[in-house]
Amino acid sequence: MIPWGGVGCCLSAAALYFLGRRSGRDAEALDSVTRVNQLKDLASLLDTACRVLPLVVSVSGRVGSDTPISCEHSGLRGVIVEETAEQHFLKHNDSGSWVQDSALMLSMSREVPWYLDDGTGRVYVVGARGASGLVLTVATEVFEESGRSLVRGTLDYLQGLKMLGVKRVERVLPTGTSLTVIGEAIKDDVGKIRIQRPHKGAFYVSPKNIDQLILYMGKWATWYKYASYGFSVFGIYLLAKHAVQFILERRRRSDLRKRVLAAAAQQNAEGPNGTAENGAECKRDAQMPDLCVICTEQRYNTVFVSCGHMCCCANCSSRLTNCPLCRRWITQAIKAYRH
Repeated sequence: MIPWGGVGCCLSAAALYFLGRRSGRDAEALDSVTRVNQLKDLASLLDTACRVLPLVVSVSGRVGSDTPISCEHSGLRGVIVEETAEQHFLKHNDSGSWVQDSALMLSMSREVPWYLDDGTGRVYVVGARGASGLVLTVATEVFEESGRSLVRGTLDYLQGLKMLGVKRVERVLPTGTSLTVIGEAIKDDVGKIRIQRPHKGAFYVSPKNIDQLILYMGKWATWYKYASYGFSVFGIYLLAKHAVQFILERRRRSDLRKRVLAAAAQQNAEGPNGTAENGAECKRDAQMPDLCVICTEQRYNTVFVSCGHMCCCANCSSRLTNCPLCRRWITQAIKAYRH
């Protein structure tokens, strides 16, 4: 039998190890980016930077936009707005009870051109919705109870449904939020500076500063490493335990088979010319035929493991699960060839 517990622990250790290496590489990559303290310095930095390699920078500022979005329910002004609507209902299952479930009805997202402003300059951010670390604030969360008609409610009930209502959630990235953006800095034809996802490397839009991000990733890399070590040790222990048990069991079965075959050979070698002490026993065995206790037609020639009794033929032994003499469980039936 395959030790799935040990195999699973080793596979989990490998996955955690690779996650730790990835987090460590991301932390090292963040530590190597160019930090821009003031946005006004980014333009001169782009002019003097190497034209061959992309310039990955870390900039900070407050979110702003020339055309912000006004949220419908909360009234907040933001640059990214996501709206979701979920239908909540009770569903009749096969056991006869009602369980609560939900289904997504609406998922809508809007984004307008926006920038970071620190008072010295502006940097536009492109593709922030696909960046890591982006957290949108929950502006409103409203639950609208179901107001369906009696006919519609009856039809839903016949289908095994009870409508509870609709939950609407509005998430927004408000203007004025302090953010740190890590990405590739470029300057377009009209002189605007943009931060976008680099071709290689990380792209972060986070309320944490770069030092906090590096510390956070380094902490997770350490936790992944220690968890990988723990799963590796436990998985190796389970595999070694299974291997030792398998070897001992094979050795025990081999020794038992040798003893059984030796006893059967010794019994076959003894005949009516035995010693005086065994004379009465040989005489009694000669009077009693060596017949199977099940069919009483064939000679018994099979030894049961692990009780060691030999009282059945091979044909009858193949259909038994317990020894007829002691009722112990038969783990293996070994045929002993008799002359």
